[in-house]
Amino acid sequence: MKKILIFLLLFSLLGFAPDKLKKTKVAEGVTILLPEELSPMTPDDIVLRYPSVRAPLAAFTDLNRTIDFSINISATQWPDGDLMMAKKFFKAGFTSLFDRVDIIDEGIHEVNKKKLIYFEFESRVNGNRMTLGEQQPVFRYTYIQYLVEPGRTLVFSFNCPKSTKEDWQATVRKMMKSLKIK
Repeated sequence: MKKILIFLLLFSLLGFAPDKLKKTKVAEGVTILLPEELSPMTPDDIVLRYPSVRAPLAAFTDLNRTIDFSINISATQWPDGDLMMAKKFFKAGFTSLFDRVDIIDEGIHEVNKKKLIYFEFESRVNGNRMTLGEQQPVFRYTYIQYLVEPGRTLVFSFNCPKSTKEDWQATVRKMMKSLKIK
């Protein structure tokens, strides 16, 4: 009995580890391995968290609604397939959304015979000292990748609080490399 209690105590002190991954169809012709604790967002969640004319193709979250994974179709299309130019464009776009961005990794890699642009970074949005409840900065960990094809650009994005990055980083990398796109 003592061994079980010690094991449970150690497990809780070491932090959360995402459950095993399961193959999930997230859009027409798109599958990915997702942790079992992520479930599809409700329509209300999507409206609140993705206020846009264009709803994501798919969006998933955890029970606490602190971890998100989504797939979107970008309005930006790259007919010539210039991945280096697209990479610079996307980087400029997301870095302007935050007060600070620390890039962990970036590049172009091949995933199941498709070339994807990817960025892994930590971000900070400063708080507003004049607004009650919004005074503290917000720190996030994000892994985002883009599939640029003639006629469409798909965006795959994962984010969580920076404080849980260590729990999720290895899992997210596996997820993003498991993408299969027809």
